[in-house]
Amino acid sequence: MKNLIISHRGVHNNIDIPENSIKAFKNSLKRNLPIELDIQLTKDNIIVVCHDENLKRLTGTDIFIKDSTYNQIKRLKLLNTNEYIPTLKDVLNLVDNKVLINIEIKQTNKFKNICNLLDKELKNYDNYIIQSFSPRILKYMKKLNNKYKVGLLMSEKRHKPFIYKLFIMYSKPDYLSVSKKYIDKYGNKYNYNKYNIMIWNIKNKNEITKYKYISSNFICDNVDSM
Repeated sequence: MKNLIISHRGVHNNIDIPENSIKAFKNSLKRNLPIELDIQLTKDNIIVVCHDENLKRLTGTDIFIKDSTYNQIKRLKLLNTNEYIPTLKDVLNLVDNKVLINIEIKQTNKFKNICNLLDKELKNYDNYIIQSFSPRILKYMKKLNNKYKVGLLMSEKRHKPFIYKLFIMYSKPDYLSVSKKYIDKYGNKYNYNKYNIMIWNIKNKNEITKYKYISSNFICDNVDSM
């Protein structure tokens, strides 16, 4: 991991190009940009690419992914476009190892189910890393395959530094994926040189310059302005 500019949920504008859509990921491929995406599990055990647990914001339909089959979900259009919620398999077939994919596993009580299915889907795939807010998920993925490169997501909204230090000890991540606001709030609580760091929620070039002293790896919105 070095000098990465990763497109957050693909290159999207949430007008005619929805986040985490095939169109957004095609835009990332055109720009040769790595992709960050989110995965969840449907009621019928299909891994889908979507950030929100509830689909009201993205589709106008008030349903939860975990309570819905993929056939129910696929009929819904993203933000009044012709785009739909893709499966992870759809996205892996599209990207085909051309750029790095940063896969965020959303937190769930059925984390072993999604981890086991993800492990199967990645058997013949190479160019990816995995991250999660859940240290249990990271530890379990390493148990499935100790070659997985996993990152612990850290946010100022979730935990204080002493909790994250316990999470790091427990899950032994290969990198830390840290919110810029977490760094602003707790930046002096870590020796960041000890870790591989990725910084997320970056909006512009000025923010890249601001946090360069910590990392050269950024998950970015508005990548066309970088």
